[in-house]
Amino acid sequence: MSESLIFHIDVNSAFLSWEAAYRLHILGEKVDLREIPAVVGGDKEQRHGIVLAKSISAKKYNIHTGEALVSALRKCPDLVVVPPNYEMYVGASKAFISILSEISPKVEQYSIDEAFIDMSGTNLLYGSPIILANNLRERIKQELNFTVNIGVSSNKLLAKMAGDLKKPDLVHTMYPDEIEKKMWPLPVADLFYIGRATERKLYSLGIRTIGELAKTDVSILRDHLGKHGEVLYQYSHGVDSSPFLSQPIANKGYGNSVTTPCDVVSREHAKMVILSLCETVGMRLRKDGVKGSCISVSMKDYTFFYKSHQGNLYSPTNTTLEIYHFACKLFDELWDGVTPLRQLGVHVGKITGEAYRQYNIFDKTRYEKLEKLDSAIDEIRTRFGEDSIMRASFINSPGYHMAGGISKDKRGGITKPI
Repeated sequence: MSESLIFHIDVNSAFLSWEAAYRLHILGEKVDLREIPAVVGGDKEQRHGIVLAKSISAKKYNIHTGEALVSALRKCPDLVVVPPNYEMYVGASKAFISILSEISPKVEQYSIDEAFIDMSGTNLLYGSPIILANNLRERIKQELNFTVNIGVSSNKLLAKMAGDLKKPDLVHTMYPDEIEKKMWPLPVADLFYIGRATERKLYSLGIRTIGELAKTDVSILRDHLGKHGEVLYQYSHGVDSSPFLSQPIANKGYGNSVTTPCDVVSREHAKMVILSLCETVGMRLRKDGVKGSCISVSMKDYTFFYKSHQGNLYSPTNTTLEIYHFACKLFDELWDGVTPLRQLGVHVGKITGEAYRQYNIFDKTRYEKLEKLDSAIDEIRTRFGEDSIMRASFINSPGYHMAGGISKDKRGGITKPI
């Protein structure tokens, strides 16, 4: 049996790279965003003003992903800020995954801009893994006009750690016999699955590098970090038993949230936002042919304080109005009616593929009629666009009738491949 061989492929500064490639090769612009201080950022006017992706030049100004645009502009007044175009990013991601699928039938997409491919047993077909990885890297650059890093190893953890060693546009290996030399000197925060809170705990124990973590008695890690400490100990030695998932795991929940352009200060306004979120969530559930019985509503107030509330339906549903009415009940129980809100969310959990409905003799709602109505609306929106039909309550409304996910101004954008 041949040894496992895994590639981890990660697009360098994905959103910014895709923007730059599109503007250069489709729009014919002369300036490459990747070569100047530039970021892809949300809309400050719509209160989505954070850095989503940055160029290497922007990184030199200590600009971080997730940072407020106001802060980034203070660090670099000449910073070029471009708005995101998520539909184009989805198209670029699909083109990226399509190339990987030609190399191997076993592709696990990890996120919109990174994936693992299982290359085990292909040495007789392709030869050296390093040569193959470099050929793949060059092909993506030539055909799609953006660069990737590729990590090569015997499992997913080490392949990902290898790909992150140095960027951009490079291939690295991290085989088990290279762990002590290449991985152990790295800061402990660079190890996969370590967040800021865990990093602080490890620092308090005097553990600052991955090597120091690897040499720590596992019982000490277990005492301070519980089961997570054992996992990190295994990771520090390059041990990863996670399965390779060629097929995506079914969704365990469906949800959307939206940051409103202005504070929500009335129940009427809040419930219009909730209805728009339920429209989107319900359509996603029906598209996948599933239902859910646990509904939750979340909110973030003007001070960014977050809270949520959930409850269970009598029977699973994917009907928009049923989700909406229950979400409104939860919202009324959650909100004090006074504190201004800046973000609302709706989530449906406890997902099932069963088509049955448990009836309540006291409930006179005609659910079959609502389900047929939703199906008809979905078909119209699929054929003619989501704006082809909407509830009358949204006519002349400042809010969009299907909120959450990709906003209206970003949905109808670019569909051409880069």
